[in-house]
Formats: sequence, structure tokens, C-alpha cells
Amino acid sequence: MIWNTRITKLTGIQYPIIMGAFVGLGRAEFAASFSNAGGLGILTAVNFKTTEEFQAEIDKMKKLTNKSYGVNFSIMPPEIRERTGRGRSEDSYLEFVDIAIDAGIKVFTTSAYKAAKIGKKLYDAGCYWFHKCATMKHALSAEKDGADAVTIVGLEGTGFKNPLQNSTLVNMTMARKLLKIPIIAAGGIGDARGFLAALAMGADAVCFGTAIIPTKESPASNSWKEALLKQDIFDEKFHKKIFQFRLKDSAIGSMAAGHCDEIISIKEFIDKIITNAEKILKGWGYQTNEFTTF
Repeated sequence: MIWNTRITKLTGIQYPIIMGAFVGLGRAEFAASFSNAGGLGILTAVNFKTTEEFQAEIDKMKKLTNKSYGVNFSIMPPEIRERTGRGRSEDSYLEFVDIAIDAGIKVFTTSAYKAAKIGKKLYDAGCYWFHKCATMKHALSAEKDGADAVTIVGLEGTGFKNPLQNSTLVNMTMARKLLKIPIIAAGGIGDARGFLAALAMGADAVCFGTAIIPTKESPASNSWKEALLKQDIFDEKFHKKIFQFRLKDSAIGSMAAGHCDEIISIKEFIDKIITNAEKILKGWGYQTNEFTTF
């Protein structure tokens, strides 16, 4: 089946599936395997301390894949950066942005805090800017600043959280109503039904995070992978992190952990999502060979 959405059209990827931006894990081998399997792999720039390290990783990507991939710039909100001394500012990435543009990369994602300066630089270079945010207010702001697409993370997700976050269901249905630019769903999605549901609710692609940590290519430790496979998403500790914004430094994953049953390859993961999604569509009476959200 051909998967045709505004995101596949912009990026040239086979499936409307995007890799999450991972601190520590978002490196070439992981990202390239994701792109080679038909999705959009993402290099996470915060993992590289110097421009030389970043350039070397891009050079490695070129050897590992000839498919489309993107680069993420995770920007820490100024008040949190000042209080904790952790994270990167928007200005600290500008040289990295130039390196990626010169390398011919066309898709860039930013996250956690507004990035209009980076967005302007990308616009001038003819590249695409996708901004990841946690609330509809921030999504509307990103659209106003010129973002080509937004990823909105539902409350079911992990990572950077916001007390005003809504569920993935509310985010997608309202985003489809309020935004003109393409929408990417994230937060708690880990199987074919979640993938199809997000597209039905208005998303143009789905971003997978927790669900791909326990894959063979993931550089996560074996103990972390095993913990996700055994994670009880109905456990009290899980709810404290996901819904009460506590246990921030724990390795607890998102709701998607409930769909992590075994360690498989990235290709097997994506093939499973697509194969099962197509079976579901056929079971619903879908008879054409193209799925489109246009």
C-alpha cells in the first residue's frame, strides 16, 4: 500500500513514521536504520559537544543511508537552563545548523522551546522546519513563526512535560481544526491501531519514541530495554511520572511501553506497524492500494 500524506510529500519518506529525538541515543546507527526502514530517522544534535563531532556523525550517516533523515535541536527553556545549568540555548546550535544545511539535510526539528531564529535560517536555506511542542498554544505560536509542521506530544508521552498538556486524542482532533500546517502525533503510540487512530484523528505522521527504545539498533542499555519490556503501565510509579509530573529522572517510558513485548529490529518494528495497519484497513473494507490524508 502507498502511504500518502503531507509529511511523506514534504520529506520523501515511504511511511508517515518519524523517529523521536533522543538525548544520548539519537546517533547515526540508530537514525540510519530508521530511515532505511522507510521512516524519517533523526540525529539529535544535543548529543554532540563540538561541531567536529557533529560533522563526523553526519559523515557517518552518509555512509549508512541514502534515505531522507533529519536533525533535531532540543532547546532548553532559559529559566530551566539558568536554574539547573543544563541544556542548550538556541544560539549555541547556529553553527550546527549551518553544518547540516551545507551537508544537504532538508528536514530539521526543534523541540522544548521556541526556535524562531533557527526557523528563519532554515527558511532562508530552503529547508523544512518541524517544531515539537507540548501544548496547542505553543503549536499555534510555531505556526505563526513559520514552522512547516508541528509535532504535538500528548500527555501520554514522556520526556519534556507541561502541566497544561492534553491527551493525544484532544491534541490531534483540535490541531486539525485550528492549524493549517501538517501535524505529527506523539505520545503513547506503540502499535498499528495507535498509528491508524492518530492518522484518523488528523495527524499527517506519527512520531515513535518509547516504542523503539527496545529495538536491536537502539544504543539503550540491555537493562533499560528489559525494564521497558517488563514495565507495567498501570503501576503507581508509572502514573506518578506520566500524569503527576514526578520521578522526572527515572527511566520509566511512555504509555507505548505497554506494546513493547520483545526486542526486534527497527525494520521489523516498522514492517509490523505497516502490515498490521493494512490488515486492519482491509478488515474495515478499505479496498484501494493507497492510504491518503489529503
